[in-house]
Amino acid sequence: MSHDLLLRDVRPMGGAAVDLLIRGGRIAEIGAGIEAPGTPVEDGRGAVLIPGLVEAHTHLDKNLLGLPWQPNSAGPTIQDMIDNERKLKREIDMAPGRQSARQVVLSIANGSTHIRSHVDVDTKHGLWGIEGVMATRERYRDWIDIELVVFPQSGMLKRPGTVELMEEALRLGAEVVGGIDPCTMDKDPKGHVDTVFGLAQSFGRPVDIHLHEPNELGLFSMGLILDRTRALGMAGKVTISHAFCLGMSDWLVVGKMLDDLAAAGIALMTTAPSGWPAPPVKRAHAAGITICSGSDGIRDLWHPYGNADMLDRARHVGQRNGLDKDHEVELALAICTDGGAKVMALPNYGLEVGNDADLVLVQARNVPEAVVLCPPRQLVVKRGKVVARDGHALCEAP
Repeated sequence: MSHDLLLRDVRPMGGAAVDLLIRGGRIAEIGAGIEAPGTPVEDGRGAVLIPGLVEAHTHLDKNLLGLPWQPNSAGPTIQDMIDNERKLKREIDMAPGRQSARQVVLSIANGSTHIRSHVDVDTKHGLWGIEGVMATRERYRDWIDIELVVFPQSGMLKRPGTVELMEEALRLGAEVVGGIDPCTMDKDPKGHVDTVFGLAQSFGRPVDIHLHEPNELGLFSMGLILDRTRALGMAGKVTISHAFCLGMSDWLVVGKMLDDLAAAGIALMTTAPSGWPAPPVKRAHAAGITICSGSDGIRDLWHPYGNADMLDRARHVGQRNGLDKDHEVELALAICTDGGAKVMALPNYGLEVGNDADLVLVQARNVPEAVVLCPPRQLVVKRGKVVARDGHALCEAP
């Protein structure tokens, strides 16, 4: 559903104050002294206007929001965390429909207008996660847009039946094919990558692969992803998430890989993690790579942290990557807005006439201050509809 709205006294990206008129859910006019009799009016009070924040990597089916406190009982490795989570999901009643809705409402309050969520598919839980998050997507369809990645977190080839479940999830409406650590998860890197890209080709979908593998091992898997992307002409349709191997200390090798990724049209997703190596954002941006970010898992069985706030995530990106100059802080925000929009191939995104009116108002003197202070969102607008005000969503969570 689309709406009409007139925003008065707002400053797009911290610039001069203007009015912004929304007609039918799209930006119709930007300028001074706009008159629109009969149109609802919101006084921006000089707030900075930014495009809707884009949560380009999270796991809506995994959070523990609203549940009793669950001590972290997982072992230290990624495999330990995967196994622990698969075991406990039903034991502690992590119902994906309910839990995803709770995180979605928090994201709306914090100004996200789009979410890409990886959702587990495995032979223990089947399509439980996909069906639950799809129900949430339908429930909040007028409040936020949600895109699903079918995610074989527990492995594909080593768990017969998983690929068939992934196919079913794609038929149900999941938009993106996921994968994870081709060498260490299935221990068949060629088979894993061939399967992921085979599904992408069969269903005409993009790819987003988790790659936690470190150093040369990760670069080997990354090379396989590069080869498939080039061979299948999938430039602009492949994202590598985390890409910890790009945080290795051999800068000549990393620099060559960054150039190759840029030439192949492969995007990167980084959460700017504090405890792991991470892609060098400045170098990746300079190479011409599209970079996006996300909250990853929040308050889940892996980590007790996270707030589903992509403005705060921009601050993390800035701090982790030494983005200290004003234009660099603006880049951190762009990663959490335009970068995510490019990765998700969002049409009609941004602060231009004709685009969807997915907007956020923040009280700050400029964009860098908005990122640094991360104040509550004054107003969040989705296709012209006010969906959050003063840090609170106007919809309810279960």
